Amino acid sequence: MLAYTVFCDFTNASVADRWVQWLLEEHVEDVCRAGALSAEVVRADTPPDGSAARCEVRYRFASRADFDRYERDHAPRLRAEGLRRFPLEEGLRYTRSTGEILAGAQSTSAARG
Repeated sequence: MLAYTVFCDFTNASVADRWVQWLLEEHVEDVCRAGALSAEVVRADTPPDGSAARCEVRYRFASRADFDRYERDHAPRLRAEGLRRFPLEEGLRYTRSTGEILAGAQSTSAARG
């Protein structure tokens, strides 16, 4: 499994609100249709200094080959759509990371509810 995380820092919290809405209504599903197995959208409790908000999207891909295919065949179009809707001039700054998922766990107490 491969983790792909996109961080976005915002200078304007209302732009972050609109960006998250777009993620939840469209973009995350588009990335999943393009190869990701799952996604989580997280808004940081405390953004870094100089930012009004920080969000991250954590995607999981079954393999590095699946991620490479996503990057080659789908990411350019999806990233261009994001930049069209939310130009960097609106105060967005992206960073991305990838890494192999070595282990995972789920709490059994959450399932007991």
